[in-house]
Amino acid sequence: MGGSVDGGMTASVFDNVAASYDLEFVESPLGRDLRAIVWERLRANFKAGDLILELNCGTGEDAVWLAGKGIRVVATDVSGEMLKATARKAAAKGVSQMIEVRRLDIARPEAVISGARFDGVFSDFGGLNCADDLEPLATMLAEHVVPGGMLLLVLLGRYCPWEIAWHCLHLQPSTAFRRLRRGGAEGKVGRRVIRVQYPTARSLSRVFAPWFTLVRVAGLGVFLPPTYLAERMARNPRLCRFLGRLECGLAGRFPFSRLGDHQILEFRRAGECLRHGR
Repeated sequence: MGGSVDGGMTASVFDNVAASYDLEFVESPLGRDLRAIVWERLRANFKAGDLILELNCGTGEDAVWLAGKGIRVVATDVSGEMLKATARKAAAKGVSQMIEVRRLDIARPEAVISGARFDGVFSDFGGLNCADDLEPLATMLAEHVVPGGMLLLVLLGRYCPWEIAWHCLHLQPSTAFRRLRRGGAEGKVGRRVIRVQYPTARSLSRVFAPWFTLVRVAGLGVFLPPTYLAERMARNPRLCRFLGRLECGLAGRFPFSRLGDHQILEFRRAGECLRHGR
């Protein structure tokens, strides 16, 4: 994972989609189903009174949910427009006092967070896949997460059966197997194209070691399709509910835990004191 994505370029890409992001994904039935699964893992790992660092917060949907559970959030993103959307949403939901928004480029994280100690870290729906090199981030988090604190990271996965099958059926083999290419692949965000990395759970565990230990992996979007098929799934809510039940029952079990559009990876900060009895 060498090199780094230009933060200014990435910011402008996500600035351009901030206004439409909620309508196109967050508020879609598929988006809600996938996010509900993530929220169950947030509930299992964090509690009221915790201070959480959120990376790539987007429009603040997760930050507002966490704040509603009594969890304080430092919500960060490289996109100024996403941060504005987060602040507006927090104000509308009456939780502004629980959420602090800050600009943070995950490729160069050391200059933004100073002196803070976090009970945990969270990143949802592939924001970390935009970074070529996560080692600077891992080093920074090691300095700012308390012993026993948890990282809950949701990244785009390497092996997505839905994507392979869908694009093979549409005679698009290059797209079907793009995640397997060395050095990542081009991904479309709105009308712009950026380089996206698809690390495995094993490679990420090496990046975050020795400070963090990988303790749980689950697939997300194993039975439910990738998010770019949200509009199609909205036309068949009964099928979506059925696939959602399969997702909840099997996505955490091997081999399904290593498959999916995304993976949910949970790391624990090494240290003598383990929190919450974990």
